[in-house]
Order: sequence, then structure tokens, then C-alpha cells
Amino acid sequence: MKLDVIKLDGGKGGSIELADDIFGIEEIRGDILQRVVTWQLAKRRSGNHKVQVRNEVSRTGKKMYKQKGTGGARHGDKSVPQWRGGGKAFGPKPRDHAIELPKKVRALALRHALSAKQQAGEIVVLDKAEAKDGKTAGLRDQFAKLEWSNVLIIDGADLEVGFVRAARNLPNIDILPVQGINVYDILRRRKLVLTKAAIAALEERFADAVNGANAEGSKR
Repeated sequence: MKLDVIKLDGGKGGSIELADDIFGIEEIRGDILQRVVTWQLAKRRSGNHKVQVRNEVSRTGKKMYKQKGTGGARHGDKSVPQWRGGGKAFGPKPRDHAIELPKKVRALALRHALSAKQQAGEIVVLDKAEAKDGKTAGLRDQFAKLEWSNVLIIDGADLEVGFVRAARNLPNIDILPVQGINVYDILRRRKLVLTKAAIAALEERFADAVNGANAEGSKR
């Protein structure tokens, strides 16, 4: 499929051919997208939640009253969970929340996310992501003309410093190098902007998958 290439000033920059095996998947697997988003969100959790258990609280260990004859329950020290200020019973402990997910499933989900954006008409191909002066005001005006208010911008392996500096104070604008592209960020933003360098890197990254699909199709 072909898409028009635009420039930041709104001008035309020609056209580009997109690989159908990356951007043209017709049956979008929502279950795979959900699995990868869950994997991403679980992986980024810090897991440092911690409570003090009975042997960690600072409470007196002296027996509060005699064992028998009070008419109440038999108690010892005040560090037990029954008392205010005592240790927590069965509280959370530091742990890793990450779950396992095969690399092939993650790669497939990324292709499905890109195809879903393409089906919705929410992919824009940009010639270059550059802002030489690094001024936020100028970039904000350009984004307003292009109607970019909630955008994920994916550039090549190296981001242009002036563009990143100009865009970092704009709300709902995310900029990532192509190696940082992920399913969660693609889905959470309304529009996906890919530079020509990013598309070339993605096609190179998925070259094995594309060639494998073509070989399988030729066998059939």
C-alpha cells in the first residue's frame, strides 16, 4: 500500500510503499494486543511494596496482663496483628511482577498494532523530524496546523536533539526512537507518526517475518 509523505510545514514529500505484512494485516487479534499490554504494564511495576511484619515492628514484648483471671483473651506482646500498631499479617512483600511472554508473540502484536492504526487511518508518514532552532512555540504552531494534539512520533535510531527539546514541553506528544516502539504507546495515542527512517528500520527489523510469510504463501 502507498501513503503520502508530508513535511512538518505541511508540504508534500512524495509517497512511500508500506509492507502489507507489517501494516496491512486485516484480521486484528485484540487478544494478542491485550496480552502484550498486560505484559508491558506488569513489567514496569516497581514491586517494592513492603509492610512490617510481627518481628519488624517496634513494640514492647512485655506481657500486658496476667494469663488468666481477666475474663479476656490471652495475649502476650503488642507486636501481634490484633493490636493497633502491631505487625501486618500476610502483607505484600517485594517481588517482581513481570510475566513471561514469547518474543514471537510480542513481535506479532507490534505488527497487529501498526496494522490497526493503518486500518483506522491514523498513521502519518513524516519526511524528517527536525527542528533546528529547538523552539517549542514554532513546533506547537506546526503541530496545530497539522492537527496533531495526541501523537506518538517514531523516528530513526538517532533522534534530532532540537526536535526533542522543542517537543518535550508539549502535552500528549511522545517521541521515541524506532528501537523503543512498543504496543502500549502506539495504542494510547490517537495518531502514530512515522518518519521514513523509522519505516525503513521497521521493515528491516521484520524482514525475516515478511520473507517467511511470502515463502509460505508461495508454497500454497
